[in-house]
Amino acid sequence: MKILTYSRVLSDQAFSLLRNLSNSGRVSVYASQQRAQHSSAEEADAPIELENPYQRERKICILCKHNIDPDYKNVRFLSQFQSRFTGRIYGRHITGLCKYKQERVENEITKAQHAGLMPFYNKEITYVNDPKIFDVNNPFRPHKY
Repeated sequence: MKILTYSRVLSDQAFSLLRNLSNSGRVSVYASQQRAQHSSAEEADAPIELENPYQRERKICILCKHNIDPDYKNVRFLSQFQSRFTGRIYGRHITGLCKYKQERVENEITKAQHAGLMPFYNKEITYVNDPKIFDVNNPFRPHKY
């Protein structure tokens, strides 16, 4: 008489085969006890879904957050992304925009400049005191220089 013990859960076909063999008297099986104990232990040892504690919070650009689409006719809005003194367009590391929106803003500014709605080398004086979308002196991703 052979005695079989299993540490893993048996498949239904294997369990029925072993039961038939044990009923015939050839094999004595403790599989039913092992199966019941192992299935309850498996439920207790099941992995728990946890969020990653080291994952950074995803930053969304302000234009995507408020669903704003830049337009070349909205010169007051576009002047926020232009330097007051030189007329240069601020980079992504300063504005905090996503790549797509930054590219759109740059294209719309050049379109407005070529249409004659915006100056090339300075900012219009009436737009200087507008509320700021971002702080030029504290960029989102500081430059190493």
